[in-house]
Amino acid sequence: MENHSNFIKTIMIQDLESKKHDEIITRFPPEPNGYLHIGHARAIVNNFELAASFGGRTNLRFDDTNPGKEDVEYVNSIKEDIAWLGYTPNQIYYASDYFQEMFDRAIILIKKGKAFVDDQTADEISKGRGSLTSKGIDSPFRDRSVEENLTLFMNMKNGLYKEGEKVLRAKIDMSSPNMNMRDPVIYRISFAHHHNTGDKWCIYPMYDYAHPLEDAIEGITHSLCSLEFEDHRPLYDWVVRETEMPLVPRQIEFGRLNIENTVMSKRYLKELVDSKLVDGWDDPRMPTLSGMRRRGYTPSAIRNFILGTGLSRMNSTVSTEMLESFVRDDLQAHSAKMMGVINPLKVTVLNYDKGLEAIEVPLDPNDASMGTKTIYFSKHLYIDHDDFIEEKPNKHWKRLAKGIEVRLFHAYFIKCEEVIKDDEGNIIELKVTYDEKTKSGTGFDERKPNGTIHFVEATTAVKAQFNLFGPLVFDGDAPLVERLNKDSWEKRMGYVEHAFKQLELKEGIQLMRVGFFKKDKHSTDEVIHLNRIVELKSSFKK
Repeated sequence: MENHSNFIKTIMIQDLESKKHDEIITRFPPEPNGYLHIGHARAIVNNFELAASFGGRTNLRFDDTNPGKEDVEYVNSIKEDIAWLGYTPNQIYYASDYFQEMFDRAIILIKKGKAFVDDQTADEISKGRGSLTSKGIDSPFRDRSVEENLTLFMNMKNGLYKEGEKVLRAKIDMSSPNMNMRDPVIYRISFAHHHNTGDKWCIYPMYDYAHPLEDAIEGITHSLCSLEFEDHRPLYDWVVRETEMPLVPRQIEFGRLNIENTVMSKRYLKELVDSKLVDGWDDPRMPTLSGMRRRGYTPSAIRNFILGTGLSRMNSTVSTEMLESFVRDDLQAHSAKMMGVINPLKVTVLNYDKGLEAIEVPLDPNDASMGTKTIYFSKHLYIDHDDFIEEKPNKHWKRLAKGIEVRLFHAYFIKCEEVIKDDEGNIIELKVTYDEKTKSGTGFDERKPNGTIHFVEATTAVKAQFNLFGPLVFDGDAPLVERLNKDSWEKRMGYVEHAFKQLELKEGIQLMRVGFFKKDKHSTDEVIHLNRIVELKSSFKK
Protein backbone atom coordinates (compact mmCIF):
# COMPACT_ATOMS: atom_id res chain seq x y z
CA MET A 1 0.00 0.00 0.00
CA GLU A 2 3.08 2.19 -0.30
CA ASN A 3 1.64 4.36 -3.06
CA HIS A 4 -1.83 4.73 -1.55
CA SER A 5 -1.79 7.38 1.18
CA ASN A 6 -4.91 8.24 3.14
CA PHE A 7 -5.91 9.88 6.40
CA ILE A 8 -5.84 6.60 8.35
CA LYS A 9 -2.33 5.83 7.20
CA THR A 10 -1.31 9.33 8.32
CA ILE A 11 -2.77 8.67 11.78
CA MET A 12 -0.86 5.39 12.01
CA ILE A 13 2.40 7.09 11.06
CA GLN A 14 1.88 9.71 13.78
CA ASP A 15 1.05 7.06 16.39
CA LEU A 16 4.23 5.15 15.60
CA GLU A 17 6.41 8.27 15.55
CA SER A 18 5.00 9.44 18.89
CA LYS A 19 5.64 5.96 20.37
CA LYS A 20 1.95 5.61 21.23
CA HIS A 21 2.20 2.16 19.64
CA ASP A 22 5.15 -0.09 18.91
CA GLU A 23 3.32 -1.78 16.04
CA ILE A 24 0.05 -1.59 14.10
CA ILE A 25 -2.57 -4.27 14.81
CA THR A 26 -5.85 -4.23 12.90
CA ARG A 27 -8.70 -6.69 12.58
CA PHE A 28 -11.45 -7.69 10.17
CA PRO A 29 -14.52 -8.54 12.32
CA PRO A 30 -17.35 -10.03 10.21
CA GLU A 31 -20.55 -11.38 11.70
CA PRO A 32 -21.03 -14.92 10.30
CA ASN A 33 -24.64 -14.33 9.26
CA GLY A 34 -24.15 -14.28 5.49
CA TYR A 35 -21.58 -14.28 2.70
CA LEU A 36 -19.16 -11.40 2.23
CA HIS A 37 -19.74 -8.84 -0.54
CA ILE A 38 -17.59 -6.25 -2.31
CA GLY A 39 -18.17 -3.78 0.54
CA HIS A 40 -16.56 -6.20 2.97
CA ALA A 41 -13.67 -6.61 0.53
CA ARG A 42 -12.93 -2.93 1.01
CA ALA A 43 -12.61 -3.44 4.76
CA ILE A 44 -10.51 -6.59 4.27
CA VAL A 45 -8.08 -5.01 1.81
CA ASN A 46 -7.60 -1.81 3.78
CA ASN A 47 -7.16 -3.53 7.14
CA PHE A 48 -4.61 -6.00 5.81
CA GLU A 49 -2.77 -3.57 3.54
CA LEU A 50 -2.53 -0.79 6.11
CA ALA A 51 -1.12 -3.09 8.78
CA ALA A 52 1.25 -4.77 6.31
CA SER A 53 2.63 -1.42 5.13
CA PHE A 54 4.00 -0.93 8.67
CA GLY A 55 5.04 -4.54 9.21
CA GLY A 56 2.02 -5.00 11.45
CA ARG A 57 -0.60 -7.70 11.93
CA THR A 58 -4.26 -8.26 11.09
CA ASN A 59 -6.58 -10.68 12.87
CA LEU A 60 -9.71 -12.29 11.53
CA ARG A 61 -12.33 -12.21 14.25
CA PHE A 62 -15.81 -13.62 13.89
CA ASP A 63 -18.30 -11.43 15.72
CA ASP A 64 -20.49 -14.37 16.69
CA THR A 65 -22.65 -12.81 19.40
CA ASN A 66 -26.02 -13.44 17.72
CA PRO A 67 -26.44 -17.24 17.49
CA GLY A 68 -29.96 -17.09 16.08
CA LYS A 69 -28.67 -15.73 12.75
CA GLU A 70 -25.21 -17.31 12.50
CA ASP A 71 -23.98 -20.51 10.93
CA VAL A 72 -20.72 -22.40 10.43
CA GLU A 73 -21.42 -22.29 6.67
CA TYR A 74 -20.86 -18.55 6.79
CA VAL A 75 -17.71 -18.96 8.89
CA ASN A 76 -16.20 -21.27 6.26
CA SER A 77 -17.21 -19.04 3.35
CA ILE A 78 -15.60 -16.00 5.00
CA LYS A 79 -12.33 -17.87 5.51
CA GLU A 80 -12.40 -18.96 1.86
CA ASP A 81 -13.07 -15.43 0.60
CA ILE A 82 -10.22 -13.90 2.59
CA ALA A 83 -7.80 -16.55 1.35
CA TRP A 84 -9.01 -16.02 -2.22
CA LEU A 85 -8.31 -12.29 -1.94
CA GLY A 86 -4.75 -13.23 -1.05
CA TYR A 87 -4.60 -12.56 2.69
CA THR A 88 -3.60 -14.71 5.65
CA PRO A 89 -4.78 -13.54 9.09
CA ASN A 90 -2.22 -13.36 11.86
CA GLN A 91 -4.74 -15.15 14.11
CA ILE A 92 -8.32 -16.31 13.78
CA TYR A 93 -10.47 -15.49 16.78
CA TYR A 94 -14.14 -15.60 17.75
CA ALA A 95 -16.00 -13.14 19.92
CA SER A 96 -17.30 -16.24 21.70
CA ASP A 97 -13.72 -16.92 22.82
CA TYR A 98 -14.18 -13.94 25.14
CA PHE A 99 -17.68 -14.58 26.50
CA GLN A 100 -16.39 -15.28 30.01
CA GLU A 101 -14.28 -12.13 30.12
CA MET A 102 -17.16 -10.07 28.74
CA PHE A 103 -19.37 -11.45 31.48
CA ASP A 104 -16.73 -10.66 34.10
CA ARG A 105 -16.41 -7.10 32.77
CA ALA A 106 -20.18 -6.69 32.99
CA ILE A 107 -19.92 -7.65 36.65
CA ILE A 108 -17.41 -4.79 37.04
CA LEU A 109 -19.94 -2.39 35.54
CA ILE A 110 -22.68 -3.59 37.89
CA LYS A 111 -20.46 -3.28 40.93
CA LYS A 112 -19.54 0.27 39.89
CA GLY A 113 -23.21 1.16 39.55
CA LYS A 114 -22.74 1.49 35.79
CA ALA A 115 -25.18 -1.25 34.70
CA PHE A 116 -28.58 -2.54 35.81
CA VAL A 117 -31.06 -5.31 34.99
CA ASP A 118 -34.22 -3.99 33.33
CA ASP A 119 -37.55 -5.84 33.31
CA GLN A 120 -39.14 -3.65 30.65
CA THR A 121 -40.16 -5.08 27.28
CA ALA A 122 -38.23 -4.16 24.14
CA ASP A 123 -41.03 -1.79 23.11
CA GLU A 124 -41.05 -0.08 26.47
CA ILE A 125 -37.30 0.37 26.38
CA SER A 126 -37.48 1.77 22.85
CA LYS A 127 -40.19 4.28 23.78
CA GLY A 128 -38.35 5.27 26.93
CA ARG A 129 -35.22 6.25 25.00
CA GLY A 130 -37.01 9.29 23.61
CA SER A 131 -36.14 10.86 20.26
CA LEU A 132 -33.69 13.27 18.69
CA THR A 133 -35.85 16.13 19.94
CA SER A 134 -36.91 14.74 23.34
CA LYS A 135 -34.98 13.34 26.27
CA GLY A 136 -35.25 9.75 27.36
CA ILE A 137 -37.08 8.57 30.47
CA ASP A 138 -35.33 6.63 33.22
CA SER A 139 -36.35 3.01 33.53
CA PRO A 140 -38.35 2.29 36.71
CA PHE A 141 -35.71 -0.40 37.43
CA ARG A 142 -32.72 1.92 36.94
CA ASP A 143 -32.07 2.42 40.65
CA ARG A 144 -31.93 -1.22 41.71
CA SER A 145 -29.17 -1.92 44.20
CA VAL A 146 -25.86 -3.41 43.17
CA GLU A 147 -26.69 -6.58 45.10
CA GLU A 148 -30.05 -7.02 43.39
CA ASN A 149 -28.54 -6.42 39.94
CA LEU A 150 -25.78 -8.96 40.61
CA THR A 151 -28.35 -11.58 41.66
CA LEU A 152 -30.64 -10.91 38.71
CA PHE A 153 -27.77 -10.94 36.19
CA MET A 154 -26.50 -14.23 37.59
CA ASN A 155 -30.02 -15.64 37.30
CA MET A 156 -30.10 -14.49 33.67
CA LYS A 157 -26.85 -16.35 33.06
CA ASN A 158 -28.25 -19.47 34.73
CA GLY A 159 -31.30 -19.54 32.48
CA LEU A 160 -33.96 -18.69 35.07
CA TYR A 161 -35.82 -16.23 32.84
CA LYS A 162 -37.48 -16.36 29.46
CA GLU A 163 -36.15 -14.61 26.36
CA GLY A 164 -37.09 -10.93 26.50
CA GLU A 165 -38.01 -11.10 30.17
CA LYS A 166 -34.94 -9.21 31.32
CA VAL A 167 -31.93 -7.41 29.83
CA LEU A 168 -28.79 -5.82 31.22
CA ARG A 169 -28.43 -2.14 30.36
CA ALA A 170 -25.51 0.23 30.78
CA LYS A 171 -26.33 3.16 33.06
CA ILE A 172 -25.04 6.26 31.29
CA ASP A 173 -27.23 9.29 30.51
CA MET A 174 -30.87 9.22 29.38
CA SER A 175 -30.67 12.91 28.46
CA SER A 176 -27.63 12.55 26.21
CA PRO A 177 -28.04 14.09 22.73
CA ASN A 178 -26.41 10.91 21.44
CA MET A 179 -29.13 8.23 21.40
CA ASN A 180 -26.51 5.49 21.69
CA MET A 181 -25.61 6.73 25.17
CA ARG A 182 -29.14 6.49 26.58
CA ASP A 183 -28.66 3.40 28.71
CA PRO A 184 -28.07 0.96 25.85
CA VAL A 185 -28.86 -2.73 26.26
CA ILE A 186 -25.60 -4.66 26.62
CA TYR A 187 -26.88 -8.22 27.34
CA ARG A 188 -30.01 -10.09 26.28
CA ILE A 189 -31.30 -13.62 26.83
CA SER A 190 -31.26 -16.13 23.97
CA PHE A 191 -31.60 -19.90 24.12
CA ALA A 192 -30.48 -20.38 20.52
CA HIS A 193 -27.76 -23.01 19.99
CA HIS A 194 -24.40 -21.37 19.33
CA HIS A 195 -22.20 -22.79 16.54
CA ASN A 196 -19.07 -22.43 18.68
CA THR A 197 -20.08 -22.62 22.36
CA GLY A 198 -23.09 -24.89 22.01
CA ASP A 199 -25.57 -24.36 24.88
CA LYS A 200 -23.05 -23.13 27.45
CA TRP A 201 -24.45 -19.60 27.40
CA CYS A 202 -28.00 -18.30 27.28
CA ILE A 203 -27.10 -14.62 27.59
CA TYR A 204 -25.23 -12.85 24.81
CA PRO A 205 -23.54 -9.44 24.64
CA MET A 206 -24.82 -6.81 22.24
CA TYR A 207 -22.52 -5.60 19.47
CA ASP A 208 -21.83 -2.15 20.95
CA TYR A 209 -20.66 -3.76 24.19
CA ALA A 210 -18.85 -6.77 22.74
CA HIS A 211 -16.95 -5.13 19.92
CA PRO A 212 -14.83 -2.66 21.90
CA LEU A 213 -13.98 -5.40 24.41
CA GLU A 214 -12.90 -7.75 21.62
CA ASP A 215 -10.61 -5.05 20.22
CA ALA A 216 -9.18 -4.27 23.64
CA ILE A 217 -8.59 -7.94 24.53
CA GLU A 218 -6.68 -8.53 21.29
CA GLY A 219 -4.64 -5.36 21.61
CA ILE A 220 -6.01 -3.85 18.42
CA THR A 221 -4.43 -0.44 17.92
CA HIS A 222 -6.70 0.95 15.21
CA SER A 223 -10.27 -0.30 14.93
CA LEU A 224 -11.39 0.69 11.42
CA CYS A 225 -15.09 0.82 10.69
CA SER A 226 -17.54 2.49 8.33
CA LEU A 227 -19.00 5.93 8.88
CA GLU A 228 -22.33 4.80 10.35
CA PHE A 229 -20.47 3.84 13.54
CA GLU A 230 -19.23 7.38 14.15
CA ASP A 231 -22.09 8.07 16.60
CA HIS A 232 -21.25 4.81 18.39
CA ARG A 233 -17.67 5.88 19.13
CA PRO A 234 -18.50 7.59 22.48
CA LEU A 235 -20.10 4.32 23.63
CA TYR A 236 -17.12 2.35 22.30
CA ASP A 237 -14.77 4.50 24.38
CA TRP A 238 -17.09 4.37 27.41
CA VAL A 239 -17.16 0.55 27.41
CA VAL A 240 -13.37 0.27 27.21
CA ARG A 241 -12.88 2.87 29.94
CA GLU A 242 -15.57 1.76 32.39
CA THR A 243 -14.76 -1.95 32.14
CA GLU A 244 -11.16 -0.97 33.00
CA MET A 245 -9.49 -2.62 30.01
CA PRO A 246 -5.68 -2.29 30.19
CA LEU A 247 -5.26 -1.82 26.42
CA VAL A 248 -7.15 1.00 24.72
CA PRO A 249 -7.93 0.72 20.99
CA ARG A 250 -8.88 3.69 18.84
CA GLN A 251 -11.95 3.56 16.60
CA ILE A 252 -11.54 5.35 13.25
CA GLU A 253 -14.38 5.69 10.78
CA PHE A 254 -14.11 5.90 7.00
CA GLY A 255 -16.72 6.53 4.34
CA ARG A 256 -18.55 3.67 2.67
CA LEU A 257 -17.97 3.02 -1.01
CA ASN A 258 -21.19 2.28 -2.86
CA ILE A 259 -21.44 0.99 -6.42
CA GLU A 260 -24.29 1.98 -8.70
CA ASN A 261 -27.04 -0.63 -9.17
CA THR A 262 -25.47 -2.89 -6.54
CA VAL A 263 -26.97 -4.28 -3.33
CA MET A 264 -24.54 -3.64 -0.47
CA SER A 265 -26.46 -5.26 2.36
CA LYS A 266 -26.18 -8.83 3.67
CA ARG A 267 -29.77 -8.63 4.83
CA TYR A 268 -31.06 -7.82 1.34
CA LEU A 269 -28.75 -10.35 -0.28
CA LYS A 270 -29.99 -13.02 2.11
CA GLU A 271 -33.55 -12.06 1.20
CA LEU A 272 -32.75 -12.71 -2.47
CA VAL A 273 -31.18 -16.07 -1.64
CA ASP A 274 -33.94 -17.21 0.73
CA SER A 275 -36.62 -16.17 -1.78
CA LYS A 276 -34.78 -18.15 -4.50
CA LEU A 277 -34.70 -15.07 -6.70
CA VAL A 278 -31.03 -15.83 -7.40
CA ASP A 279 -28.95 -18.97 -7.88
CA GLY A 280 -27.59 -18.97 -4.32
CA TRP A 281 -25.02 -16.75 -2.62
CA ASP A 282 -22.58 -17.36 -5.49
CA ASP A 283 -24.97 -16.32 -8.26
CA PRO A 284 -22.68 -14.58 -10.81
CA ARG A 285 -24.88 -11.46 -10.68
CA MET A 286 -24.47 -11.12 -6.91
CA PRO A 287 -21.92 -8.66 -5.48
CA THR A 288 -20.77 -11.35 -3.05
CA LEU A 289 -17.12 -12.36 -3.32
CA SER A 290 -18.23 -15.92 -4.04
CA GLY A 291 -20.47 -14.62 -6.83
CA MET A 292 -17.69 -12.52 -8.29
CA ARG A 293 -15.30 -15.47 -8.06
CA ARG A 294 -17.78 -17.71 -9.90
CA ARG A 295 -18.37 -15.05 -12.53
CA GLY A 296 -14.64 -14.74 -13.14
CA TYR A 297 -13.52 -11.59 -11.35
CA THR A 298 -9.92 -11.89 -10.20
CA PRO A 299 -8.72 -11.13 -6.66
CA SER A 300 -5.99 -8.84 -7.97
CA ALA A 301 -8.56 -6.79 -9.89
CA ILE A 302 -10.69 -6.38 -6.75
CA ARG A 303 -7.65 -5.39 -4.68
CA ASN A 304 -6.56 -2.86 -7.31
CA PHE A 305 -10.08 -1.41 -7.51
CA ILE A 306 -10.30 -0.94 -3.74
CA LEU A 307 -6.84 0.57 -3.44
CA GLY A 308 -7.50 2.73 -6.49
CA THR A 309 -10.63 4.24 -4.96
CA GLY A 310 -8.78 5.20 -1.79
CA LEU A 311 -10.19 5.98 1.65
CA SER A 312 -11.94 9.14 2.75
CA ARG A 313 -14.12 10.38 5.59
CA MET A 314 -17.10 10.75 3.25
CA ASN A 315 -19.42 8.17 1.73
CA SER A 316 -19.08 7.95 -2.03
CA THR A 317 -20.56 6.13 -5.00
CA VAL A 318 -18.79 4.90 -8.13
CA SER A 319 -20.11 3.40 -11.35
CA THR A 320 -20.12 -0.30 -12.09
CA GLU A 321 -17.98 0.52 -15.13
CA MET A 322 -15.18 1.65 -12.82
CA LEU A 323 -15.01 -1.75 -11.12
CA GLU A 324 -15.29 -3.54 -14.47
CA SER A 325 -12.42 -1.49 -15.89
CA PHE A 326 -10.06 -2.87 -13.21
CA VAL A 327 -11.28 -6.40 -13.94
CA ARG A 328 -10.82 -5.89 -17.68
CA ASP A 329 -7.29 -4.54 -17.26
CA ASP A 330 -6.29 -7.53 -15.17
CA LEU A 331 -7.83 -10.10 -17.51
CA GLN A 332 -6.31 -8.45 -20.56
CA ALA A 333 -2.85 -9.02 -19.16
CA HIS A 334 -2.98 -12.81 -18.87
CA SER A 335 -6.04 -14.29 -20.59
CA ALA A 336 -5.77 -16.82 -23.39
CA LYS A 337 -7.49 -15.61 -26.54
CA MET A 338 -9.96 -17.96 -28.15
CA MET A 339 -12.89 -17.89 -30.56
CA GLY A 340 -16.56 -18.48 -29.88
CA VAL A 341 -19.87 -17.58 -31.49
CA ILE A 342 -22.75 -16.49 -29.26
CA ASN A 343 -25.33 -16.23 -32.04
CA PRO A 344 -24.21 -18.91 -34.52
CA LEU A 345 -24.89 -18.74 -38.25
CA LYS A 346 -24.10 -21.80 -40.35
CA VAL A 347 -21.54 -21.31 -43.13
CA THR A 348 -20.83 -23.82 -45.92
CA VAL A 349 -17.60 -23.36 -47.91
CA LEU A 350 -18.60 -24.48 -51.41
CA ASN A 351 -15.13 -24.95 -52.90
CA TYR A 352 -13.41 -26.54 -49.90
CA ASP A 353 -12.91 -30.34 -50.10
CA LYS A 354 -9.77 -31.06 -48.02
CA GLY A 355 -11.52 -32.49 -44.98
CA LEU A 356 -10.45 -31.16 -41.56
CA GLU A 357 -7.47 -28.79 -41.65
CA ALA A 358 -5.51 -28.16 -38.45
CA ILE A 359 -3.86 -24.76 -37.99
CA GLU A 360 -1.46 -24.03 -35.12
CA VAL A 361 -1.77 -20.49 -33.75
CA PRO A 362 -0.61 -18.66 -30.57
CA LEU A 363 -2.89 -18.56 -27.55
CA ASP A 364 -2.06 -14.87 -27.31
CA PRO A 365 -0.52 -13.10 -30.34
CA ASN A 366 1.02 -10.58 -27.96
CA ASP A 367 2.54 -13.10 -25.54
CA ALA A 368 4.43 -16.05 -27.02
CA SER A 369 5.07 -17.45 -23.53
CA MET A 370 1.44 -18.57 -23.31
CA GLY A 371 2.11 -21.22 -25.96
CA THR A 372 -0.02 -22.33 -28.88
CA LYS A 373 -3.32 -24.01 -29.67
CA THR A 374 -4.80 -25.84 -32.65
CA ILE A 375 -7.79 -24.44 -34.49
CA TYR A 376 -9.60 -26.16 -37.33
CA PHE A 377 -10.97 -25.19 -40.73
CA SER A 378 -13.31 -27.22 -42.93
CA LYS A 379 -16.26 -27.03 -45.25
CA HIS A 380 -18.61 -26.42 -42.32
CA LEU A 381 -18.19 -23.39 -40.08
CA TYR A 382 -20.09 -21.08 -37.76
CA ILE A 383 -19.78 -17.31 -37.67
CA ASP A 384 -21.74 -14.88 -35.53
CA HIS A 385 -25.05 -13.66 -36.96
CA ASP A 386 -24.08 -10.11 -36.04
CA ASP A 387 -21.12 -10.30 -38.43
CA PHE A 388 -23.31 -10.65 -41.52
CA ILE A 389 -25.69 -8.34 -43.34
CA GLU A 390 -27.12 -8.94 -46.79
CA GLU A 391 -26.31 -5.53 -48.22
CA LYS A 392 -23.32 -3.51 -47.02
CA PRO A 393 -24.92 -0.39 -45.53
CA ASN A 394 -21.93 1.98 -45.77
CA LYS A 395 -18.15 2.15 -45.92
CA HIS A 396 -17.91 1.73 -42.15
CA TRP A 397 -19.32 -1.83 -42.24
CA LYS A 398 -16.20 -3.99 -41.85
CA ARG A 399 -17.77 -7.40 -41.70
CA LEU A 400 -19.35 -9.86 -44.10
CA ALA A 401 -22.05 -9.06 -46.67
CA LYS A 402 -23.25 -10.73 -49.86
CA GLY A 403 -20.62 -10.48 -52.58
CA ILE A 404 -18.04 -9.10 -50.13
CA GLU A 405 -14.86 -10.72 -48.86
CA VAL A 406 -13.61 -10.90 -45.26
CA ARG A 407 -10.78 -12.68 -43.50
CA LEU A 408 -11.45 -15.36 -40.90
CA PHE A 409 -9.05 -15.05 -37.96
CA HIS A 410 -5.94 -17.22 -38.47
CA ALA A 411 -7.48 -18.77 -41.60
CA TYR A 412 -8.60 -17.64 -45.08
CA PHE A 413 -10.54 -15.03 -46.98
CA ILE A 414 -14.15 -16.04 -47.61
CA LYS A 415 -16.72 -14.45 -49.92
CA CYS A 416 -20.49 -14.76 -49.53
CA GLU A 417 -22.09 -16.15 -52.67
CA GLU A 418 -25.58 -17.12 -51.53
CA VAL A 419 -27.92 -16.50 -48.57
CA ILE A 420 -30.29 -19.28 -47.43
CA LYS A 421 -33.47 -18.32 -45.57
CA ASP A 422 -36.28 -20.22 -43.88
CA ASP A 423 -39.97 -19.85 -44.70
CA GLU A 424 -40.22 -16.80 -42.45
CA GLY A 425 -37.37 -15.00 -44.15
CA ASN A 426 -34.79 -15.59 -41.41
CA ILE A 427 -31.22 -16.16 -42.56
CA ILE A 428 -30.19 -19.69 -41.59
CA GLU A 429 -27.13 -20.40 -43.74
CA LEU A 430 -24.50 -18.75 -45.92
CA LYS A 431 -22.89 -20.33 -48.96
CA VAL A 432 -19.38 -18.97 -49.37
CA THR A 433 -16.18 -19.59 -51.28
CA TYR A 434 -12.64 -19.36 -49.92
CA ASP A 435 -9.34 -18.40 -51.50
CA GLU A 436 -6.60 -20.93 -50.78
CA LYS A 437 -3.86 -18.36 -51.46
CA THR A 438 -4.97 -16.15 -48.60
CA LYS A 439 -4.08 -18.37 -45.66
CA SER A 440 -3.08 -16.33 -42.63
CA GLY A 441 0.66 -16.00 -42.20
CA THR A 442 1.54 -16.42 -45.90
CA GLY A 443 1.95 -12.68 -46.46
CA PHE A 444 -0.81 -12.45 -49.06
CA ASP A 445 -1.50 -8.80 -49.85
CA GLU A 446 -2.97 -8.66 -53.35
CA ARG A 447 -6.23 -7.29 -52.01
CA LYS A 448 -7.66 -6.10 -48.72
CA PRO A 449 -10.60 -7.89 -47.08
CA ASN A 450 -13.59 -5.99 -45.70
CA GLY A 451 -12.46 -6.63 -42.13
CA THR A 452 -11.64 -9.71 -40.05
CA ILE A 453 -14.18 -11.81 -38.16
CA HIS A 454 -14.00 -14.82 -35.86
CA PHE A 455 -15.41 -18.29 -36.49
CA VAL A 456 -15.44 -21.87 -35.21
CA GLU A 457 -15.21 -25.07 -37.21
CA ALA A 458 -18.58 -26.84 -36.94
CA THR A 459 -17.64 -30.50 -36.52
CA THR A 460 -15.10 -29.89 -33.74
CA ALA A 461 -16.87 -26.99 -32.01
CA VAL A 462 -17.92 -27.39 -28.39
CA LYS A 463 -21.52 -26.55 -27.56
CA ALA A 464 -21.76 -23.73 -25.05
CA GLN A 465 -24.34 -21.81 -23.08
CA PHE A 466 -23.24 -18.20 -22.83
CA ASN A 467 -24.46 -16.42 -19.69
CA LEU A 468 -24.65 -12.68 -20.30
CA PHE A 469 -25.24 -10.54 -17.24
CA GLY A 470 -26.70 -7.12 -16.58
CA PRO A 471 -27.33 -5.34 -13.26
CA LEU A 472 -29.22 -7.55 -10.81
CA VAL A 473 -31.04 -4.54 -9.39
CA PHE A 474 -31.52 -0.92 -10.28
CA ASP A 475 -31.04 1.96 -7.86
CA GLY A 476 -34.18 3.62 -6.52
CA ASP A 477 -36.51 4.02 -3.56
CA ALA A 478 -38.90 1.18 -4.41
CA PRO A 479 -38.78 -2.13 -2.49
CA LEU A 480 -35.93 -4.41 -3.50
CA VAL A 481 -38.12 -6.94 -5.31
CA GLU A 482 -39.60 -4.19 -7.47
CA ARG A 483 -36.14 -3.01 -8.46
CA LEU A 484 -34.98 -6.40 -9.70
CA ASN A 485 -33.85 -6.43 -13.31
CA LYS A 486 -35.84 -9.17 -15.05
CA ASP A 487 -33.33 -9.20 -17.90
CA SER A 488 -30.22 -9.49 -15.71
CA TRP A 489 -29.34 -13.00 -16.96
CA GLU A 490 -29.55 -13.71 -20.68
CA LYS A 491 -28.72 -17.22 -21.89
CA ARG A 492 -27.51 -17.84 -25.45
CA MET A 493 -26.66 -21.17 -27.05
CA GLY A 494 -23.60 -21.19 -29.28
CA TYR A 495 -20.17 -22.73 -29.73
CA VAL A 496 -16.55 -22.30 -28.71
CA GLU A 497 -13.54 -23.67 -30.53
CA HIS A 498 -12.33 -27.17 -29.72
CA ALA A 499 -9.14 -25.94 -28.02
CA PHE A 500 -11.17 -24.70 -25.04
CA LYS A 501 -11.93 -28.26 -24.00
CA GLN A 502 -8.43 -29.52 -24.74
CA LEU A 503 -6.68 -26.91 -22.63
CA GLU A 504 -9.06 -27.23 -19.65
CA LEU A 505 -8.62 -23.56 -18.85
CA LYS A 506 -9.59 -22.73 -15.26
CA GLU A 507 -9.11 -18.98 -15.42
CA GLY A 508 -10.90 -16.44 -17.57
CA ILE A 509 -10.42 -16.38 -21.32
CA GLN A 510 -10.92 -13.68 -23.91
CA LEU A 511 -13.32 -14.65 -26.64
CA MET A 512 -12.07 -12.51 -29.49
CA ARG A 513 -14.35 -9.57 -30.28
CA VAL A 514 -16.92 -10.85 -27.76
CA GLY A 515 -15.74 -10.43 -24.17
CA PHE A 516 -14.03 -12.14 -21.23
CA PHE A 517 -15.58 -15.40 -20.05
CA LYS A 518 -15.08 -18.06 -17.40
CA LYS A 519 -16.30 -21.64 -17.24
CA ASP A 520 -19.22 -21.98 -14.82
CA LYS A 521 -19.71 -24.72 -12.24
CA HIS A 522 -22.84 -25.96 -14.05
CA SER A 523 -20.81 -27.03 -17.09
CA THR A 524 -21.18 -30.62 -18.27
CA ASP A 525 -19.32 -32.83 -20.74
CA GLU A 526 -22.03 -32.09 -23.29
CA VAL A 527 -22.49 -28.34 -22.77
CA ILE A 528 -19.97 -25.87 -21.40
CA HIS A 529 -21.51 -22.97 -19.49
CA LEU A 530 -19.56 -19.74 -19.90
CA ASN A 531 -20.12 -16.67 -17.75
CA ARG A 532 -19.31 -13.35 -19.35
CA ILE A 533 -17.11 -11.58 -16.83
CA VAL A 534 -16.98 -8.22 -18.61
CA GLU A 535 -17.26 -6.95 -22.14
CA LEU A 536 -14.15 -6.06 -24.11
CA LYS A 537 -14.59 -2.31 -24.12
CA SER A 538 -15.66 0.29 -21.60
CA SER A 539 -16.46 3.96 -21.76
CA PHE A 540 -14.93 4.46 -18.31
CA LYS A 541 -11.71 6.46 -18.15
CA LYS A 542 -9.41 6.31 -15.15
